[in-house]
Amino acid sequence: MENNLNKIIENAIHYLKFVNDKSYYDIYADYLKVKEEVIDDKTIDAVYPQKIKKEKNILVKEKQTVQRNVNLSLLTESWMEIEKLDELDKAICDCKKCSLGKSRINFVFGVGNPNADVVLVGEAPGAEEDKQGIPFVGRAGKLLTDILKAINFSRDEVYICNIIKCRPPENRNPLPDEIGKCEPYLLRQLEIIKPKLILSLGTFASQTLLRTREPLGKMRGKIYDYMVGDQKIKLMVTYHPAALLRNPNWKKPTWEDVQMFRK
Repeated sequence: MENNLNKIIENAIHYLKFVNDKSYYDIYADYLKVKEEVIDDKTIDAVYPQKIKKEKNILVKEKQTVQRNVNLSLLTESWMEIEKLDELDKAICDCKKCSLGKSRINFVFGVGNPNADVVLVGEAPGAEEDKQGIPFVGRAGKLLTDILKAINFSRDEVYICNIIKCRPPENRNPLPDEIGKCEPYLLRQLEIIKPKLILSLGTFASQTLLRTREPLGKMRGKIYDYMVGDQKIKLMVTYHPAALLRNPNWKKPTWEDVQMFRK
């Protein structure tokens, strides 16, 4: 049973990106690939004598937690094999895996070119998005459209979506459990689209995608390699349009970011 469960987790490892610390997550994933046995101190010390020694108790606890909580039905659901975005939308739009499915008005899947080279990823739908079922509408959506136009993109050329598909109450940040259940849908979208570039909008989306707690200011101006399965996608970070409406001083650095992104 231990070995079989490890194999299931290994095969679906890119669907389980709910661990906050990416470096720790990668170490844990590598560990499962190296060893398929019960973790003990000697095994951990032998595999990662320096890097893991200080975290072995956390590692053991995390492995046990994943084994208890991993949703085996999620790892075998039919939507994972779907190859077209519209079919994926139909397959998952009634999702009720977390409490947000009960409170939403509309499931906000994403819009745009299904063969886009560029994907924009935000945090979560807001009130207007929840009403219309479309990401980035209202004032923030209009500003995003203007930003894209300024760097010679139209909304029809790119694809726009969010980390999660349902609006959190009062626009609070998504909870880890909500991300854990919804982020696999985003990963499948990216697998289908196969974009060359991702522009991550806002602190929360960027920290989630990059598995970091760094502030947005430190993430800006860099090009990251974001892995989806075997696909490497270039990723950049900038401010969320809604943040620009609250603080116009961020418009200048955002303009610098999107110019760099366009190049």
